Amino acid sequence: MADEAARERMVKEQIAGRGITDVRVLAAIGKVPRERFVDASAQGKAYEDHPLPIGFGQTISQPYIVARMALLARLRGTERVLEIGAGCGYATAVLAELAAEVWGIEIIPQLADAAAKRLADLGYVSAHVETGDGTHGWPEHAPYDAIVVAAGAPRVPALLLAQLAPGGRLIIPVGPRESQRLVVVTRQANEDFDTTYDIPVRFVDLTGRYGWGGSGAPSA
Repeated sequence: MADEAARERMVKEQIAGRGITDVRVLAAIGKVPRERFVDASAQGKAYEDHPLPIGFGQTISQPYIVARMALLARLRGTERVLEIGAGCGYATAVLAELAAEVWGIEIIPQLADAAAKRLADLGYVSAHVETGDGTHGWPEHAPYDAIVVAAGAPRVPALLLAQLAPGGRLIIPVGPRESQRLVVVTRQANEDFDTTYDIPVRFVDLTGRYGWGGSGAPSA
């Protein structure tokens, strides 16, 4: 009951209170038990409005940012979604509440295995998490109606753009390691791309071949 009350307060104060009014996003954030995705030592902080460490130098994103990225994806329940940087699986669960099917990629095997188990335990049969280099995307299941990247990138990996369906949207933090801005790239039917810019953010590094420390990337 305490967790449910904290979740309701989080949705009211941190999400709706900061201007997100989409009823589906609010319902998804209000349903997913965030305390199940953090270490036992951090469960008392699960509904605070900031990231929390999940091990291996990674974090579970701030609730507002998870909601913001879900809002920018414009999901209505029929979409196929790719998530890069699944981490502990929390945002994966939120996306699974909003879309038809979600594929999550996590480069750290221990986190990917733990996320897959949590999601299975919670009954998210439409969410799939595998270990891999997310900068390559997951071409076997492409094209995607939305791709959500939960790590800061030095540039937009072109391989992800290639896996967007016409009308699909890529949401990705892009910029220096110290700070990024959420970038939304929409694929048009004629294979052109429109780019818009949202709020400033700060994420952990996107790693892999076309991320920080990689061998370079084809870029947008």
